[in-house]
Amino acid sequence: MTQLAFVAGTLEVRGLERGTDLPSACEWDPRTACHRAPAIAYADVVRALVAAEIEYEDQAASYDKLDTGARIHREPRPYQKAALAAWKKAKGRGVVALPTGSGKSHVGLMAIDDKRRSTLVVAPTLDLVRQWYDLLRRTFMRPVGVIGGGEYDVQSLTVTTYDSAYIHMENLGARFGFLIFDECHHLPGEAYSLGARASLAPYRLGLSATPERADGRESELDELIGPIVYREEITQLSGDYLAEYETVRVAVDLSPREREEYESERAIYRGFLQKQRIFMGSASGWSEFIKRSARSDDGRRAMRAYRRQRELAFAAPAKVDYLEQLVEEHRGDRVLVFTDANVTAYEVSRRLLIPVITHQTKVKERSEILEKFSSGEYGAVATSRVLNEGVDVPDANVAVVMSGSGSVREHVQRLGRILRPKDGKRAVLYEIVTRDTSEAFTSQRRREHDAYR
Repeated sequence: MTQLAFVAGTLEVRGLERGTDLPSACEWDPRTACHRAPAIAYADVVRALVAAEIEYEDQAASYDKLDTGARIHREPRPYQKAALAAWKKAKGRGVVALPTGSGKSHVGLMAIDDKRRSTLVVAPTLDLVRQWYDLLRRTFMRPVGVIGGGEYDVQSLTVTTYDSAYIHMENLGARFGFLIFDECHHLPGEAYSLGARASLAPYRLGLSATPERADGRESELDELIGPIVYREEITQLSGDYLAEYETVRVAVDLSPREREEYESERAIYRGFLQKQRIFMGSASGWSEFIKRSARSDDGRRAMRAYRRQRELAFAAPAKVDYLEQLVEEHRGDRVLVFTDANVTAYEVSRRLLIPVITHQTKVKERSEILEKFSSGEYGAVATSRVLNEGVDVPDANVAVVMSGSGSVREHVQRLGRILRPKDGKRAVLYEIVTRDTSEAFTSQRRREHDAYR
């Protein structure tokens, strides 16, 4: 009889002759005299065997069927119901794209309750791992495992990081019938995608506010999870399910002295690019600049010039001056201040005497800062990029973007941090940009989303 087995992230199909009609992912492995495929092909192989009326013994899947479902049932919003229905219609595979603050995780909880298979939730940060751990524990009232951050506890419901999933999936790939990828835009890429392919889970759900990636690799999500099956934008949900909001763009000027230095440093940097024929708009532009700038004194000077002109544009003193005015103006609000670099976040913290959270902030300190921010003891918090994703700060209603990348995703995520609904809440996002610098172009790129039009 044909046998299926899971071996180190792959699916072995034994008992069939070479050349048997199987899904294209299956290839003949002469070393073991059997057909072999990435574990992700499990569902396709099973369907092919059933269609061909080939009897088989399944020794591959070792995941459980949950004996009980959710114990806590929160009434879903209409779009959450629609998202779950669309995902089920797509045979339990696909991406749901919903704005930050709209309750993507609740869709995940409903999907687990619907399929009732042992589930692995994959999240990009330990903060999000903790939030999913609490959500699962409260909703299903059963033990929840954690893999990552020094822990390795596998349960029928388990939460892990993308890094840990990649490391351990060749051993875990048969133990879960359902994978949820939170902030699934992180999944495409050489390493993390290997983890997804090493799992045989037939059911897969991706959650993201903005699945698109700068490198265009979001197309890989179709294979790793499934296509986008449901999508809503901020503009469609604001007012009814997200806080009403407005965006305000503020331009500041460099001083004459700063302008002179900016133009001088930028000319050195641009001159090197032209001499080396490096086009920064290409996919390899930045890596080429890094490599070539390290090979000569002129290159090292160009790198210093690049950093200085960027510092002048992204961290202009006039920005901090204006920020001080904004924080005073919004004294009764909860203000999140976003920067591109840790050094700017610390400078804001020093100047305005407000707490700061960066990747260097310990977990307990971070938790204490957010608790005091939520209670109103702290009216403002400065951060670099660590609060872009996932962290729940429902009381925040003002965001100030001091600096950031050109990523549309990052900008939408930052807006989403202040859109958690609350009675009478109206949110405002300020973007402070240095006029007539490269940052103006960066700002234009990251605002290419309906939420800012």
